[in-house]
Parts: sequence; C-alpha cells; structure tokens
Amino acid sequence: MATGRGRILQQHWLGLQTLRGPSRGGGAARGRARTFGFRKGPGVKCSAGSAAPRCHARGGRHWESSFSCCSGVLDGMPSEILLKIFSYLDAVSLLCAGCVSRRFYHLANDNFIWIRIYSTAFSPTRSNWKVNSVEKIAVSVSFLSVQDKEAGYWKKEYITKQIASVKAALADILKPVNPYTGLPVKTKEALRMFGLGWAIILKEKSGKEYIMEHVDLSVNDTSVTVIWYGKNWPCLASLSTLDLCGVTPVFMDWYKTPTKHSPYELPPHSPFLDDSPEYGLHGYQLHVDLHSGGIFYLCGTFRNLFTKKGNIENGHVKLIVIHLKNNREHLPLIGKVGLSWKTDILDGCIKSCSMMDVTLLDEHGKPFWCFSSPVCMRSPATPADGPSFLGQTYSVDYVDAEGRVHVELVWIRETEEYLIVNLVLYLSVAKINRWFGTEY
Repeated sequence: MATGRGRILQQHWLGLQTLRGPSRGGGAARGRARTFGFRKGPGVKCSAGSAAPRCHARGGRHWESSFSCCSGVLDGMPSEILLKIFSYLDAVSLLCAGCVSRRFYHLANDNFIWIRIYSTAFSPTRSNWKVNSVEKIAVSVSFLSVQDKEAGYWKKEYITKQIASVKAALADILKPVNPYTGLPVKTKEALRMFGLGWAIILKEKSGKEYIMEHVDLSVNDTSVTVIWYGKNWPCLASLSTLDLCGVTPVFMDWYKTPTKHSPYELPPHSPFLDDSPEYGLHGYQLHVDLHSGGIFYLCGTFRNLFTKKGNIENGHVKLIVIHLKNNREHLPLIGKVGLSWKTDILDGCIKSCSMMDVTLLDEHGKPFWCFSSPVCMRSPATPADGPSFLGQTYSVDYVDAEGRVHVELVWIRETEEYLIVNLVLYLSVAKINRWFGTEY
C-alpha cells in the first residue's frame, strides 16, 4: 500500500515510452498490441487472469508463432502498399505498427501520414469532420515543407502537442482549490477522466523486471491510497530495486506511459514579511484525516490556531490544537481503528494503525505543511497528565524534517471508542524562518 498527496496529478506528463493494448481498430499490427502489452524488447509477456494485478516479465522468448507468420506476409509487401495501409490508421494504431519491425518503424514515421493526423487533430476550424486523403492534406499544408523535414518530424510534433493539450486540460480541471485543505477539489474527477494509475517496477538481481499495476485505490480529500496485491509477486529475497511510477494516458485511449513517481511537494513559495512578528503565528488552519480503506475515523478542520512568539521547545514552535485539560475540545474516533488490507482470498486489519493526512494552512490560506503517512497508536513511555482514569492512554507521533505531530488518546471502556484528549503540532523554527524570510 502506498499513499501520495492529491497534487501528484500536477507532476509532468512525459512522452511515449511504452505501448499497451487493447487498441480499437483493425490490422495485424493492432492484433499484436492486444496480445503483447508493452513495446517490443528482448521478450515481453502479459500474464493472464483478471483477479491478480497484471504483471509483465521481461526476458526469454514469448512471441507467438502465429503472429510471426502474419508479420512475415505483411513484411513481404511493397512499401507503397504498406504506406497506403498505414494511411488509414489512427495515431495509436500507427505507433503500434511501428513497433513490429525496423522496416515498419521507418514506414510508420512517414511525414505525409503524420501531417494528416496532425492537421485533423489540431486544425483551427473543426467544421469539416471528413478526413481528407493524404494527397489533399499534403497540398493544403504545402507551406509546412513536409518533405524538407526529417522522417518522424510530424510524429514528434503531434506527440508533443498532444501531451501539451492533455496537461492543459488537466491543469484546468485542477484549478478549483478546497479552502479547507488548500489542495485541488476535483482530484477524483481528474483521476477518473484521465485514467491516471500507478505501477511498481520490481527488478531482480539477475536483471529481470516485473511491472505490477495497482489493483485498487481510494481517493480522500488530501491523499490517494494505492493498493497492490496478487499471487504472482517474485520472491522478495531476489529483488534489487523497487520503483514506484505513475501511469499516465497520452492519447486518452489504451496507450499509457509510466513516469517516475515523485512525492508531493508544496507549491513554490516566496518569503514575505510577517506583519506582526511580535505576536507569533496566528490565523492558521489545520485539516487532519485519520482513515483506512475508505473508512474515516476522524475528519476535522481546526481554525484560528495561534501561538505566542516565545512558545519554542527544542527548536520547534508549539501549536496546540486540542488542549489536554479542556474537555470541550476532546474528540472521539469513530469506529474501530485499524489499517485494513485485502486480497482476492484473504482480508484482515492491522489493529491500532491508520493513515494520517495533515494539511496546515498559513494565515493567507496557503499550504504551509502537508504530509500523508501511516501511524500507529502506542502506549506512552511516561503516563500523561490528562484524564487517565477514563481508561488506557495511547499516543500517536509523526516526525519529519519540518515538524512533528503528537496525539494523545484515551480508550473509553464504556463506549468502546478512542477519545483524542490532546493534539499538538511542533513546527520547525528553521521552516518558519524560510517561510517569512526573517529570524524567529
């Protein structure tokens, strides 16, 4: 299981690197795309079975003899005939055809074919939807000097513009921002519309690779939780590396591109002078979620948080959200806390564990500190000063380079629920100084 921030959608969408089937349309080349998931290399094979995650192992000979016969017949045709056949293909089918052989690759780079595809897709006027012949398109765009460009030029131009249009459409969907979290509101809609997914690339010490596509995911207000499971995973002892990649669509079809996953990063921030540094921090807002498998134990927003300038402990500014001795602020956790897991056969729950999502906004509503992380409730080493007479006390702690979160809970036997009696944020003084460009 992995989790990442909602803004992961705003990472760069890269170019074409792999081919996935099935593709809609005809042609032997497309039949090959349906049989073999990824681009031709030293052997690529898709495992069968829809229950387990799709796993692609690279290595060995996996090509079907029936396809070899069909490919041989096509390869014997004159180039003029093949170019005529290719001229009826769409962009996805043409890219698939280019992966059949070296000869098909060069033919599928033909500029006259790609200028037709480019002009049809990005014509300034879309009133005439009838696709003209290659010859008519070539004449109408003679000023583009088709023949003067190197082979594959207009294929690259089409791919580049297609990726740019996808990125623009995605950015437009993600413009509305949730005032409580400071993150995009339509993350779930963007994921569904653009088909964004994730994959784990496992590499053995021998060099063999496995690509495990995600099985399930759940989208929360401030994070995305991705789940993998299956029976075809390689032996962990034989692995050398593990890479987490985002799988992004380029042509809004079955064609996907794995891009290296990167953790969520806050938007660029330019330091601004604090208008009232003598009062410390004020007007801050915290949104915190505790959840697991789509079940929320806590989903709360706390406004108008503040702390005095002198409230510093070990290089951190202390920001109290829920006071230990103020019973009116104490909050219950709904349900039995546990980190749920499942497969096609088994399921279970890791008790006292959950996912914690935290978004802290500054006085101007900008994300100041964000993270998503698994956390676990533990018995504290030293007893708390709070109402321990109500039941057993527990604590939850999270620490990174920018701050720390400390939560104290009490187990109420009568109602069989946890009660949050203390919630404190510790913000790094160094981060505050970078944020305001001053010495705190």
